[in-house]
Amino acid sequence: MKKLLNLTFALFMASTSVLFAQEEEGHKSLHKVPSVKLLDMDGNEVNTADLGFDGPVIFSFWATWCSPCKRELNTIQDLYVDWQEETGVTLVAVSIDDERTKNGVQMYVDGKGWEYLVLMDTNSDFKRAMGVNNVPHTFLVDTDGNIVYSHNNYAPGDEELLYEHLLELVKKDK
Repeated sequence: MKKLLNLTFALFMASTSVLFAQEEEGHKSLHKVPSVKLLDMDGNEVNTADLGFDGPVIFSFWATWCSPCKRELNTIQDLYVDWQEETGVTLVAVSIDDERTKNGVQMYVDGKGWEYLVLMDTNSDFKRAMGVNNVPHTFLVDTDGNIVYSHNNYAPGDEELLYEHLLELVKKDK
């Protein structure tokens, strides 16, 4: 009986190890920025996987109808120039506005003076590929295209946490 229990336990541990290894393997592949073609504000096609990654990239999914999204991006706008100088970061604001609301994006971005690259994800292709369920959703990506930090929703002070992760990432790359 004891041998049977030991054998059962050994089989359980072996199968668990395999499952965790497979999960970890799959988990790594999900941490790369997927290749999706979107349009910028001028109608030019941009492949999300080819954004250069000369420095860290922040992808922030937002919409004109999302108040927390706009609060987050407006707060970061006040800090963005300093963040760029210190870390070389590029922020990409990915609008998930659909056909009904996409016309308000340009007006809002211009009115707020955002210096971000703004991409239009009107079909939610990139949103789905990144596993975004609701907005705002923010991702920090390293120079190899790996997602190193993800945060959903926004509360005042979340930008400081994002900045801390950004500094950690830059420090690792040096």
